Amino acid sequence: MLAKQTPLTKQMLSKLLQTSSSKPKQLKKIHALVLTSGFSIKNSLLTQLLENLTLVGDMCYARKVFDEMHKPRVFLWNTLFKGYVKNNLPFESVLLYKKMRDLDVRPDEFTYPFLVKAISQLGVLVPCGFAFHAHVVKHGFETLGIVATELVMMYMKFGELKSAQFLFESMQGKDLVAWNAFIAVCVQTGNSALALECYNKMCADDAVLFDSFTVVSMLSACGQLGSLETGKEVYDRARREGIDCNIIVENARLDMFLKCGSTEEARVLFEEMEQRNVVSWSTMIVGYAMNGDSDEALALFNMMQNQGIRPNYVTFLGVLSACSHAGLVDEGKKYFGIMARSSDKSLEPRKEHYACMVDLLGRSGLLEEAYEFIKSMPLEPDAGIWGALLGACAVHGEIKLGQKVADVLVETSPDIGAYQVLLSNIYAAAGKWHCVDKVRSKMRKLGTKKVAAYSSVEFDGQLHYFNRGDKSHPQTKAIYEKLEEVLKKIRSMGYVPQTGSVFHDVETEEKESSLSHHSEKLAIAFGLINGRVEDPIRVMKNLRTCDDCHVFAKFVSRVTSRDIIMRDKNRFHHFRNGVCSCREFW
Repeated sequence: MLAKQTPLTKQMLSKLLQTSSSKPKQLKKIHALVLTSGFSIKNSLLTQLLENLTLVGDMCYARKVFDEMHKPRVFLWNTLFKGYVKNNLPFESVLLYKKMRDLDVRPDEFTYPFLVKAISQLGVLVPCGFAFHAHVVKHGFETLGIVATELVMMYMKFGELKSAQFLFESMQGKDLVAWNAFIAVCVQTGNSALALECYNKMCADDAVLFDSFTVVSMLSACGQLGSLETGKEVYDRARREGIDCNIIVENARLDMFLKCGSTEEARVLFEEMEQRNVVSWSTMIVGYAMNGDSDEALALFNMMQNQGIRPNYVTFLGVLSACSHAGLVDEGKKYFGIMARSSDKSLEPRKEHYACMVDLLGRSGLLEEAYEFIKSMPLEPDAGIWGALLGACAVHGEIKLGQKVADVLVETSPDIGAYQVLLSNIYAAAGKWHCVDKVRSKMRKLGTKKVAAYSSVEFDGQLHYFNRGDKSHPQTKAIYEKLEEVLKKIRSMGYVPQTGSVFHDVETEEKESSLSHHSEKLAIAFGLINGRVEDPIRVMKNLRTCDDCHVFAKFVSRVTSRDIIMRDKNRFHHFRNGVCSCREFW
C-alpha cells in the first residue's frame, strides 16, 4: 500500500522560500507550488517570493509575480521600486510609478526615496527629478528626514548646490543619519568647505552627537581642503568624546595627513597603527607618490609584498604614479606588465592605470610612444587619458601632436574647457598668437570657460583664499608689502621672472607685473606674516602651479628659511632651502 503524501502547508512553503532566497531557479519552482497548492494569491507567500526575487536580481520574473497580485499594497510597490534601484533599472522605476498613479495608489514616505535614487541613476534631473520633488511636496513628505535626505543627495549629485542646501536647512528634526548623509555627499561631490560648515552647525546642535562616520567624512573633507589643523581638532574631539576610532577612521586620518603634505606625521601614525590593512598600505604608497617621494613609495610597496599583504588596483595606481612623478619609465613598464599579465581579474589595468602610463611616457618626453600606447589600448580611451597626453605636449611644447590630441578631446569632451586652455597655452608658449586667438574664439562659441585659479592657506583653523591680484583680504596692505619686500630680496639673489608663464601677447613689463600677483605668491606672503616661524607654509592650489611661482617659492624658502609645501592639481612640491622635492621633473 502506497504511503500518503504529506500535504504542503503555508509554513512549509515559507520555510522553503527562506532556504532558497538566493537561488532563482528554486524560487520559480516554489512559485509553481504556491500556485498549484490552492493557497490564495493574496497571501504572504507571494510577498515573500517577490522580496526574494528582487534580492537575487530576477526583476522580470518579480514583475510577473507582482502583476498577478490583486490590488497589491503600497509596501509591495515599494518592494519592486527598491528592487529596480538595487539592480540599476531606473527607467523601469519611472514606468512603474506612472502605473501606480494611473491606478490611483497612494504612495507613502518610503516610496519616494527609491524613486529619487532612480533619478540619480538615470543621470538626468529634468524633467523627472523636478516632477518627483513636486509630488513629494504634494503628498506632504518634503520635510521627512528619509525623503528630504534623498532629495538633497539628488540635487548635490547634479550640482544643484543651492537647492540641496535650501532643502537641508528646511528639513525638520534632522537626525545624525541626515547630517552624516549630507556631509558625506558634500565631500563626495568636492564641496568640502560646505561639509565643514555643516559639521560646525551639527556640533552646535546639542541634541545630535557625531559618530565615526562623521569623523571619516570630516577627515576626508580636511584632506581635500588641506586643512590640517581642523583635521587634527576633529580627530582629537572624537577621542575626547569616546568615539570608536577604528581602522577606517585611522586610514582616513592617514589619508588626511598625506593630502596636507605631512608625510612625516603620516609615517609615524602608520608605524603606530595596531591594525593595518591593504587600504593602509595603499594610502601610504599613493600619498608618498603624490608628495613626490617615489623612493619611499616603491620601498613601501616592496615591504608590503614581503609581509604577504596582497596589493590591489589602488596600490598599483600609487606605484605607477610614483614612477610617473620620478620619470622611472622602465620601472613603470615593469609594474604595469605585472598587472597586465596577472591572472587576478581584480588587478586588470583600468583606465586610471593607462592614464598613469601615458603621463609617465609623456612627461619623460616619449610622446609618440605614449600616443601609440593609447592607440593599442584594449579599452576605449577617455578624456583623462587623452588629457594626460595633452598635458605632456604642453610641458614639452609639442604643437603638432598637441593639436591632434586636442581635436580628439574637442570631439569627445567639448564641454571641458581645461583642454582648450592647454592647447591655447601650447600655442602661446611657441609665440603662435594667431592660433591662440583661434582657440579662444572657439571657446567663446562653445561657451567653455577657463576655471579661475585660486590658492588657499590655513591659519588658526581657518582657510584664507586668494585669487590673482586679490585685494579683498583684511590684511591686503600687509600682504602686498611683504610680497614686495620678498621680491626685492630674491631679485638681488638672482631671481628672474619666468615670463614664459604668461600666455598673453603683452609687453615683458606687463607680464612681470601679472606674475608678481599670482594667487600662490599672495598665499605665501600671507603665510610669512602669520603663523610660527618653525611651521611650514602650506599652500593649496586648485590648478597646476606655473613655472614662475615654482621658482619664486624656491627662492623664498631659501631667503626666509621657511619650508613651503605647495599642493597643486597634480602633485605636491616641498620647498626647503631653495630646493624642491620634485627635482625639477614635473
